[in-house]
This record gives sequence, C-alpha cells and structure tokens, in this order.
Amino acid sequence: MKKALLFPGQGSQVVGMGMEMATQYAAARDVFEEVDSALNEKLSAVIFHGPQNILTMTENAQPAIMATSIAVLRVLQKELGFSVADGASFVAGHSLGEYSALCAAGALSLTDTARLLRVRGKAMQQAVPAGKGAMAALIGADFDVAAAIAAEAAQDEVCCVANDNAAGQVVISGTKTAIERAIEIAKARGVKRAILLEVSAPFHCPLMAPAAGIMTEALSAATIKAPCVPVVANVTAKAESDPSSIRRLLVDQVTGVVRWRESIQYIKAQGVTQVVEIGAGKVLSGLVKRIEAEMEAIAVGLPGDLEAFTKAA
Repeated sequence: MKKALLFPGQGSQVVGMGMEMATQYAAARDVFEEVDSALNEKLSAVIFHGPQNILTMTENAQPAIMATSIAVLRVLQKELGFSVADGASFVAGHSLGEYSALCAAGALSLTDTARLLRVRGKAMQQAVPAGKGAMAALIGADFDVAAAIAAEAAQDEVCCVANDNAAGQVVISGTKTAIERAIEIAKARGVKRAILLEVSAPFHCPLMAPAAGIMTEALSAATIKAPCVPVVANVTAKAESDPSSIRRLLVDQVTGVVRWRESIQYIKAQGVTQVVEIGAGKVLSGLVKRIEAEMEAIAVGLPGDLEAFTKAA
C-alpha cells in the first residue's frame, strides 16, 4: 500500500489542539517546547488555552498548526516506530501545511519552520490594509466556473481563484468590492452557495505580492535540504525534491493558487491508495473523499487515533 501524509492549513486551528498528545507523550511536548524556544515566546500556552482570537491571528495560527502536526508525527515516530522515509511515498500540505510537510520530510528544521511561518503569517497579514481584501467560498462551482466569475467581477481590481479545494468547493480572493461583486454574480449564475469567509486577509492572490517579497528574503537565508520523500507542491500539483525549486515554489505559493484537487489527483495517479491527515481536524481527509472517493483517508490528531493508524498501516 502506498501512503501519503497530508498536513492541514489555516482554519484548522482550535484551542486545545495537540494538548492531549503533549500531556501523554514526551515526543509531542518536545516539539511544542522547541517551537516556543524558536519564537522566544510561549505559543504553546495560546495553543492549549487560548483565547481563540489570539490563536486565530495569522502570525500565531500558522506556526501553531504546524507545531501540532509535527507533534503528532513525532508521536507516531517515537511510539509506533513510523518512518516517513520508509512509510510514505509523498507528503503534501494545504498552504502553510506545505511547510509542515517539508519539516516532516526533513527538508526544513523544526526551528526554521516555526520562524519562517511566523514571518509568513505577519507578512501576509500586513500585505493588505484591514478591510480592503476578502475571500469567498463558491460551493457548487468547479474551477472553470469560479475563474470565470472572478474574471467578470474583477473590473480592474484583483479577483481570482485562490484555492481549488475539490470539485464544487473553490475559494476566490481579492479586493473586498470585487469579491462582493463576485458573490452576486455567482448567485445570478445559479451557484449553490457563495459565502464571504471570515479571514483576516485575501490570501493566495496578487495582493499578497508584498508578502512574497518578504518570503523571498526569509527563504533565501533558510537551509532547505532535499526531502526524504517528494513533496507535492501547492502551485505545481506535482512532486518536488530539488531544494532550489522548493525555495522558489514557496515564494510563488504566497500569491499562487493552492491546487489541492489536482494534488490529490496527482498522488492517486502515482499509485497512492491511502492518505493520512496529520494534526488538527479532518478537513483534508474530508476533501480527499470528495476528490477521490475510493482512496482511504484517515486523520490522526488525538491519542485515540493511534490505534486506527496502526490498523490502517
């Protein structure tokens, strides 16, 4: 059985995530302690105890979600003897989850990953003045329909597809006025639902160009090694192993489309039959079942999930 590990992105954060793992397993505690040390603050206290509004701040949510994922992975490695190199054919992550995937595959150190995500979170938050950008989910629209709606709504502003999550679940991003126009156009075209998302910035669109510039500098100073298994990149939806390509694609990802649907289709085409979502929530495993229903998808984020992981191995 060929397996791929998946790592969640922003929106999966919830107060208390990872706490049961950290309470029961030293391997998980060590991860949170290293992230706290890397950031020179007790992010773990916010992760475990909140408040939710502080955890949800982009600069906190991004390293927090990554820390939770890697804590869970380290428990699988320490307690169950799991090896990414031997047990997985690919790793992939949704948006910031791509950094978690790279850390899992040994391309980035945990300390560097935490620091990069803190920089990334701040840069993305500050790229657009508050209230000037927005994102919306178009439920029931495929990529081509969503792209056409976004193009019509743009009217010399920014409005484009940000996340191609699954057939019938596409997210658009851009200026607030253009996104509002897109919602009305979507309704007029009979799209099932068009929902304004509660996000702090318009991610994965050209408005994020200032953040891409900051990440170019931050990533140029980071050590990136060849991953022990290929990473399926968001912006290419194919396997990448060359450190220079990974560095470039992480910059492109800030303004580029998260091609999640195509990424899952790619790993299935490579013979993967089982995916394991590592960390907080079950968003990605749910999307996998919508994209490739015959693939086995499990989520591991709590101590009680370890048995299911063992049985599915």
